[in-house]
Amino acid sequence: MTKRALISVSDKTGIAEFAKTLIKNGFEIISTGGTSALLKKEGIDVKDVSDITGFPEMMDGRVKTLHPKVHGGLLYLRENPDHVKQAEDNGITAIDIVAVNLYPFKETVANPNVTLEDAIENIDIGGPTLLRSAAKNFASVTVICDPADYVAVANELNQDGDVSYDLKKKLAVKVFRHTADYDSAVDTFLSKALLGEKVKRLSFVGGEKLRYGENWHQEATFYKDLNGSGPNISNAKQLHGKELSYNNYIDIDNALLTLKDLNSKDPSVVIVKHNNPCGLATGKTLKDAFLAAWDGDPISAFGSIVCVNRVFDVETAKLLDKKFIEIIVAPGFDPAALEMLKNKSEGLRLLELEGFDQPFGSEFVYKHVTGGLLEQTRDIGLFEKWDVVTKAQFPDSKKGLSEFAMSACKCIKSNSISIAYEYEPGCYMLLGMGAGQPNRVDSIGKLAAPKARNNLKEIYDRNEALQSAMTYEEYVTQVFSECVMASDAFFPFDDSVVYANEFGLRYILSPGGSIRDAEVIETADRLGVSLVFTGMRHFLH
Repeated sequence: MTKRALISVSDKTGIAEFAKTLIKNGFEIISTGGTSALLKKEGIDVKDVSDITGFPEMMDGRVKTLHPKVHGGLLYLRENPDHVKQAEDNGITAIDIVAVNLYPFKETVANPNVTLEDAIENIDIGGPTLLRSAAKNFASVTVICDPADYVAVANELNQDGDVSYDLKKKLAVKVFRHTADYDSAVDTFLSKALLGEKVKRLSFVGGEKLRYGENWHQEATFYKDLNGSGPNISNAKQLHGKELSYNNYIDIDNALLTLKDLNSKDPSVVIVKHNNPCGLATGKTLKDAFLAAWDGDPISAFGSIVCVNRVFDVETAKLLDKKFIEIIVAPGFDPAALEMLKNKSEGLRLLELEGFDQPFGSEFVYKHVTGGLLEQTRDIGLFEKWDVVTKAQFPDSKKGLSEFAMSACKCIKSNSISIAYEYEPGCYMLLGMGAGQPNRVDSIGKLAAPKARNNLKEIYDRNEALQSAMTYEEYVTQVFSECVMASDAFFPFDDSVVYANEFGLRYILSPGGSIRDAEVIETADRLGVSLVFTGMRHFLH
C-alpha cells in the first residue's frame, strides 16, 4: 500500500527538504493552501486536500481538513477489523505521517497593538485537531509539530524505512503538550480581552523526584521550566556527587540570584546557608574572593553551598581541605581542580552552570500560597536615587562598596542588614549580616554588628602584623569606621541609627520613606553619621 503524509505548516522552515525525503521513501503527499503551493514550486508532486475530501477549501481557509476522509484516515485502528472495513466502505485511506504547525497566535498577540480581529483570525482550529487526531493514534501515525524533529524522522525513514515506536510516542507527547500550551495562550488572551479576567497558566515538565523535601519526612519533586534561559538550575550539569534535595535547589537559587545581582566583573564568591548569603566577596583572584567570603561567617559556612562566577581553579580547590561544603556551582572546573574535588568527597555535588553573563529568562517570580499563586516582577536595580540627607557627607569613593552592600542586603531575608568592607582596594566582602528578624534593631545590634566583630577577631588573631600594629579594639574601630551598612527598608525609628553608631558604623544606606525620616536624619546629624536615602526598598520574604 502507498504510504501517505499530510503536510500543512505555518512555519515553512525545512519543509521542502523533509517532503523530498518522504517522496524518496515512497510517500504520497497531501497538502493545503500555501504549503501545497510552496511544495509544488519546489517540484514536489502534491495532492491537494480538496482532491481527497471532494470539497474545496472554503471560508478563507477556515474549513479544509475537517472531514472524515482526513480524520478517519488518521484515527482508525489498523488492527481493528471493524475499523478497517468501515474505512474501506467509506473510501478512507490511511494517513501515516502528519507534519503540522499552527498559526502564530502567540507571536500575533505579543504585539501590544494587536486587534481582537487579528487575534481571532490566528486561532488555529484545523491544525490542533489534526495534531491531536494523529497523536491519539500514535502507534500507527507519526505526528510532527516542530520543524526541529524533521531530521530525526527523516533519519529513521532513510535507515529503516519506518519510524520507531519510541520516536512516535515522544512526538505524540510533544504534540499534546504543544496543543495544551497553544490552547492556554488562547484562553489567557481571550479571558482578558473578552471577560476582563486575568488567567495564569504555567507549564513545567520533567518531574524529577528529589532525595526528600524541606524535611526528611516530606516528599519533593523538581519540575523544569522548558522556557527557562540564562543561569538557572534547570540548565546546570551535575558532574559529581549525590542527588540534590529540596533545600539544595532553594539555596542554589539564592546563590544565583546573589551573584547575578552583584554583577561584578571581578572574581566573586557567594556562600549560602539556609537560603541566605552568609558570605559574599569579590577579589583580584578567585582564591582571594573565596577567602574573604569564608571570613564573612566561617561558622555558618559549614555545610554550605558555594557559587562562583569563574572557572573553579586548583588554588581555590586547595582551600577546601578540611572544610565541609555541600555543593559547588561554577561556570566550569579546571580539570585538575575537578579531580581534586571528586577525590575530596563522594557526596560533594559539583554543578557546572554556564551563562552567568546572561539575564534571567523570566521577568516574573512566583510564590505559591495556600489557595493561590502570587506573581511579581523581579526586583531589579539597587538605587532609585542617591540622596545624602545628612550634614556628614558620603564620599564618592564609597559608592562601589555601597552598591556591594545593598546588593548583598537585597538577597538576605528581611528584615535584613548588611555590613560591607573594602578589605583591599576595589575588593569587597560581606563582614556581617542580620537576616529574617521581625525588627531591624535586632538585625543590627544582635546579629550583623556582633557577627562582624567576631569575624574581625578571627582575622586579627591569625595576623601577627596586625597584632603588633594595634590592639583588637583599635582594629575593629578602624574597620567599622570605613564600612558601609545597608538596610533593605526604611528605619521606622531612629534607634537603628543609634545602634549602628554605638558599634562605630558611620556610613548608612536606607531607602527612606518613613514618616519619621526627619527624626532619623536629626539623630544621624547629632551623631555625625552619614546617611543616604536610595528610594528603593528591597524586602525579600
